Amino acid sequence: MMNIVLGVTGSIAAYKAADITSSLTKRGHNIDVILTENGSKIITPITLQTLSKNKVYMDMFEEITPKEVKHISLAEKADIVLIAPATANIIGKIAGGIADDFLSTVVMAAAPHTPVYIAPAMNTNMYENPIVQDNIDRLKRFGYHFIEPKESMLACGVLGKGALADVDDIVRIIEGSIK
Repeated sequence: MMNIVLGVTGSIAAYKAADITSSLTKRGHNIDVILTENGSKIITPITLQTLSKNKVYMDMFEEITPKEVKHISLAEKADIVLIAPATANIIGKIAGGIADDFLSTVVMAAAPHTPVYIAPAMNTNMYENPIVQDNIDRLKRFGYHFIEPKESMLACGVLGKGALADVDDIVRIIEGSIK
């Protein structure tokens, strides 16, 4: 059993986080979900909480306990961090060392001690933007792992690369990453 922190961002593919959570939970893994504010506009915390059987974290300052700093304790507990779907925004934040929300602070506290897997999902033009590609290359140099998006008909009606990888592929990669 792995302790997996799943970050869910504001891509339209956020609804697929339910399938990722369900699949990994059914395989016996513990999933702690961090849902960004924008992600919560697409999928509700209650859905992910029900499927993970754990509290869904959104607000870094919601629960302040003197004996635990939650973004640090989640990072230390995690065997792996998975961001699926990952927007250009979160990729840029991480590449720039910005830690201004719950997810980005957990990632900063986890890496490089804990493997971080990022599964981008965005419009083709956004994905192919040289700034986004530079951020991806930068993160790869720092040891972050990427689960490549697939080519598909995107939500915006464009056929191109940028769709979230298949849930089964994401689960297989994550399960195969811990030896």
